[in-house]
Amino acid sequence: MTPQPTRVGLVLIGDELLSGKRTDKHMPKAIELLAARGMELSWARMVGDDAQVLEQTLRETLAGPDIVFSFGGIGATPDDRTRQCAAAAAGVELEFNAEGRRILEERFGEDAYPKRIHMVEWPVGACVIPNPVNRVPGFSFGDHHFVPGFPNMAWPMIEWVLDTHYRHLHRLERDVELLVEVLDTPESALIDPMQALMDAHPSVRIACLPNAGGARVIEFGVRGAPAAARAAFEDLKDTFRNAGVPLGRESTP
Repeated sequence: MTPQPTRVGLVLIGDELLSGKRTDKHMPKAIELLAARGMELSWARMVGDDAQVLEQTLRETLAGPDIVFSFGGIGATPDDRTRQCAAAAAGVELEFNAEGRRILEERFGEDAYPKRIHMVEWPVGACVIPNPVNRVPGFSFGDHHFVPGFPNMAWPMIEWVLDTHYRHLHRLERDVELLVEVLDTPESALIDPMQALMDAHPSVRIACLPNAGGARVIEFGVRGAPAAARAAFEDLKDTFRNAGVPLGRESTP
C-alpha cells in the first residue's frame, strides 16, 4: 500500500539561483501558502540547469511519497530541461498532452507550432495545472507538480494544486511554536533531558538553537498541534527547572 503523502518539499531550479544572479522567492511564499492551510514545508532542494543533476534529484524525490513542487525549467527554450528530466527520472516517455495541446491551440492558434507546443510535451500520465496568467499550463505527475519559475504564475498555480488535490490535508488548527531560553548551561548538560522529552512527546518537534553570537543562551522550541505543544512545553520547563537549569524569556514567533 502506497503511504499517504503528508510531507511537502520544493525543488528550485536554475543556474541563476546558484550563481546568485537571482534570489529565490518561492520558498518563503510556499511556506506562507502552506501555513494558511495548516500545512508546512519539510524540505527544499536547489539545483542548477545541469540535466544530470536535475534528473538524479527528481529520481530521488519521485521514489518517495512526498508532495513536491518544482519551480522552473518547463519553457520551450533549449535550457529548459525539467520536462525531459522528469520523464527520464520516472522511466516514461514524453508525449504531447492532449488537454495541454488544446489549451495552447486555443491560446496561440497556428502560432502554437512548431515551438510553443513543446511546452506541453510532458511525461506520459501527466495532467494539467491551469495557469491563470497566460494560460500556458504547468503539469502534475503523481504528487509532483511542475510550475514556471515566474512568481506571478507559479504561486496561484500552487494554490490551485493545494486546494484541488490536497484539501483533505488542510487543517483549521495550525501548529504553534513555543520558545524558552535556557541560560548559562552547556549543551552537553541538556542532551539527556532533551532526549527524554522527545521520547515522551513524539507528536511534537523539540529543537534547540545555540546563540549565534556566542552568549551562553540556548533557545529551546516546541512545535506542533496546540494542545500537544503546550503539554510538551510545560513538561520541558518542569524538567529543566527540576534539574536546576535556569530559564529565561519565553516567546512565540
